Parts: sequence; C-alpha cells; structure tokens
Amino acid sequence: MSALQAQFEVALGKFEHAASAENQLTAMQEINAVRSAFDTMYQICSIRHSIDTRDTFYTEEQAYFDEHGPEMEALISKYYQVLVKARFREAIEQKYGKQLFRIAEMQLRAFHPDIIPDLINENKLNTAYQELVASALIPFDGAERTLAEMGPYMKSVDRNVRERAAAARWQFFEDNRAKFDTIFDDLVKTRHRIAKTLGFDNFIAVGYLRMQRSDYNAEMVDVFREQVRKYIVPLATNLRNQQALRLGISTLKYYDEGLQFTSGNATPKGSPEFIIGKGGEMYREMSPETAKFFHEMLDNELMDLVAKKGKAGGGYCTYISGHRAPFIFSNFNGTSADIDVLTHEVGHAFQVFMSRGFDTPEYFWPTSDAAEIHSMSMEYFAYPWMDQFFNGEADKYRYAHLVESLQFLPYGVAVDEFQHRMYAEPELTPLQRKNIWREIEKKYLPHRNYDGNIFLEEGGFWQTQAHIYQSPFYYIDYTLAQMCAFQFWMMAQEDTTKAFNNYVELCKAGGSKSFLELVAYAKLKSPFDPQAFADTIGHIDNYLKGVDDLQLN
Repeated sequence: MSALQAQFEVALGKFEHAASAENQLTAMQEINAVRSAFDTMYQICSIRHSIDTRDTFYTEEQAYFDEHGPEMEALISKYYQVLVKARFREAIEQKYGKQLFRIAEMQLRAFHPDIIPDLINENKLNTAYQELVASALIPFDGAERTLAEMGPYMKSVDRNVRERAAAARWQFFEDNRAKFDTIFDDLVKTRHRIAKTLGFDNFIAVGYLRMQRSDYNAEMVDVFREQVRKYIVPLATNLRNQQALRLGISTLKYYDEGLQFTSGNATPKGSPEFIIGKGGEMYREMSPETAKFFHEMLDNELMDLVAKKGKAGGGYCTYISGHRAPFIFSNFNGTSADIDVLTHEVGHAFQVFMSRGFDTPEYFWPTSDAAEIHSMSMEYFAYPWMDQFFNGEADKYRYAHLVESLQFLPYGVAVDEFQHRMYAEPELTPLQRKNIWREIEKKYLPHRNYDGNIFLEEGGFWQTQAHIYQSPFYYIDYTLAQMCAFQFWMMAQEDTTKAFNNYVELCKAGGSKSFLELVAYAKLKSPFDPQAFADTIGHIDNYLKGVDDLQLN
C-alpha cells in the first residue's frame, strides 16, 4: 500500500500542477492506472473469497482489503478534491461530460479521513455477514445442504416437502438469530456514526450520496413506493389468489409462493454444461455484439456458476479492470433461477463489456439504478430462446417470470421503506426492527401467510436479504429499473430490432450520464412519471389477462 500510495501521490502532483489541459488529462490516466492496479487485486481477492469462504488464504486477503480499502478511498477523495477545482476543468468536462464531476462532488460529501476507522469496521461487518450466510449447512433429505441447494426443495410439487424445506431453511436463521441481530445492529450504529461525523443527521443522506443519486431524492422515492402500493399491490394480491387456485389450495402459505404450477415449475432440461452451451447459442444468435462478448466470457473462464459448500450466497457480476474482464458468480441449483442468472448477470456483464472502452473508471458502470435496467431487460430480450432451455415448458417459464417480476415490486419497495426506517431511527432494538418489518410487510405483501412460523411471524424474513446488510439503499434500484425493463419488453413486442438497438446504445453509454439522463437516452419514460407508471402496469395487466394460466398448469 505504501508503494501504491507513493505512485498515486506522484501522479496526483502531476495532475495538480499540470501546465496544460493535455498534461492534466495524461496525469488523469496515470492516476486511473494506479486505481486499476488496486481494484484488480481487490476484485480477484473478493471473487476467490466468495467462491470458497473457507479458503484461509483468501479469508486473510479479504481481511487485508477490509482493513486497507478505505486508504484507497482516501486517496481517491484527494484526487476528487483536486479534480473539482482543476485548472483545466473545462477541457476535462468537454472530454468526459458533467457526470464525472457530479460523482466527484457526491463522493467528497460522503467521505472524510475521520471516518476511516468506521469504514474499516463496516467492511469487516459486511464480510462477517457473508461468511455467516455461507456457513449454512442444513440437514435435509439425507445430506447437508447450502441455502442455494435448498432451492429445488422449496419449489417441490409435494407440499409437504416444500413445508419441511422452508422450515429447515429458516431454522438456520433462527439458530443464528443473535449473530444476525448483532451484525446489523453494529452496522446501523457504525453507519450512523459515519453520518454524524460527516455532518448529517442520519445515514439516509449518506446512503443516497454513496448510491450517486443526483437527479432524484427520498421524497420522490416515497411517491414511487406509494404508486406501487396503489397500482401493484392489488394486482399482485390477485395474482397470488390465482396461484392458489392453480395449485388447488384454499390458502397460499409462505412455503407455497415458490411453486406456480401443479405440474411443477419450468426447469432447465440439462446440466450446467448444457445451460452454458445453450446460452452460447442464444447469444451468438441474438446479435454480433452479444456473440463476441459471450465468446470472450467462455474462452477466458469468466464465470463460476454452480452451488457448492463454502460458497457465498446469491449471484453477482463484477469487473476486473486490469484485464478488461467482467466476471459472473452464481449458485446454480437446477431451478429456473439458473436461467435468470444466465440472462440477468449476463446483462450486467454485457453492459460493462460494451462500456469498458471508457478511460475513466467512473464510467465503466452506471449508477446501480441504471445498471439494473441492463440486467432485467436482458431477461426479456432472451424470451424467444427459452424453448432451448425448457424443452416444452418455455411458456410456463415466461408466464411465471413476468408474474414474479411484477410481484417482486411490492417486496422491493418494502425493503426500501424498511431501510429508511432503520437509519432514521438507529437506536431501535432488534425486536423493534422486526416489528417494523412485519408492519411494512403487511402493508405491501398483505397476502403473506407464515402459517405459524414463529421466526417469520416475529418479523425475521428480512435477515436473508444481503442488500439490507451490505448495500444500504440499493434495493429501490431494482424496482425503478424493473419499470424501465418492462418498457423494453413492451417495445420489443412492437419492434425487436429497434428495442435491442436502443438497449445496446444504453449499454455503450456506461456510467457517462445520470440515471434519468440514461433513461431518456434509451427512449424510455421515467419510472417517477405517474402516467407512464400507470400505463406500463396497465399494459402488463391486460397481457396477463389474455394468458390462460390454467392451461399452463
């Protein structure tokens, strides 16, 4: 770190004292090369640690980055301080646009050297959560299974299996209740100290700055959540009632929600190798751009997809800048979620592949609200190829996917409202936090029936949601992006080529514009526009009414 810091300081000195715009732009590239060297090592460490959290070498490496990552953040903050006052700012802005300076100004407000000890603690707590979830080994069906490996049982056509699988899964969280409570309590209090040190009343404003939200605020998000409650909650509740009717049960319980059809959900008809092979065919046929991209992903082994012991939960896409390489991580478990990964995370990877030509790292990725447009929209652009994966069950998959995308929105805004409450009231006890979750859950998910599961009845469901621990205020981004992705789906129904071309141009733009600027650039309507919101949901509602879901059953 000392050697890296010395290189950074030399490049920063060149930038600050540059005699011409050309020299200042050259110095920027030197600064960014040092940043890339650090980030490349960090990403490789993080990937390998998440692939096997039991590997002691990468556990120690991860601990090192948890400790020293804030030092790099401090260096970048010094760079931003000089950047916003740059002598040749006009020339830099002409080359890179205004978004770079917006990002710098927001990051400066969200950082001060005095918060470094708390940033280190925050990193360590995030790692502790990841390792705790990865440690789950659930005795079920004659073996010890990870949380991801419980997925197929949770969607079994046998209701007794579903019920037992759900009970076993949640027992892990019940058994570790105190650990989950303590980690989150420490995170909230650490983040509150960070906010107070930075001069804010609470962490909410800091969370928005970290998410780089420059063109909407908490009040606009509150209105958006109300739109979801008004338009989508009743529709989602009706769809749950339809689901109960299809399944032939009088009351849908929490362990029934994952099963859509009595004949079973659509599942991919082959091994992980089969799925990857079909994915290669799909992306070769989709466009020249996706063909080139997926070819590189396969050739360079830039995916780790199958669930295994010690592996962190969930799925993600990241970018190794020193190798100009996206990387996809997931936990294949034999359900349709495997195909969702092959579209969703690939959507992220395709975007950063298309925008990797930018020479400033701020533009590799857009803000996460825009980034999720790429991932969710790819799920819909892949619809025509679903027959290759599901062998006669593609219609079941497409229907369930669209329904579940819609049903996700109330849950997504529930998570967001919960986070606002948590950071507005940082002194809440674990019990009070769970009570608030249950209150919010009943508001947005009124259908949910926990069938006497005490842990869930007492408001523990949110502890399985990694974003609440590790990425505060991220979750609303999924819901905003979903409303944009729905528009791409609607556009593709009219003109697939035009819709996909707009999508590719959006991917190429990377993070060079703010969220609402990117939405407009892609010729989409703002998710904050009440009329556009109502029109989009109305279109989906009409479409679903035209599908005979009992026929699919």
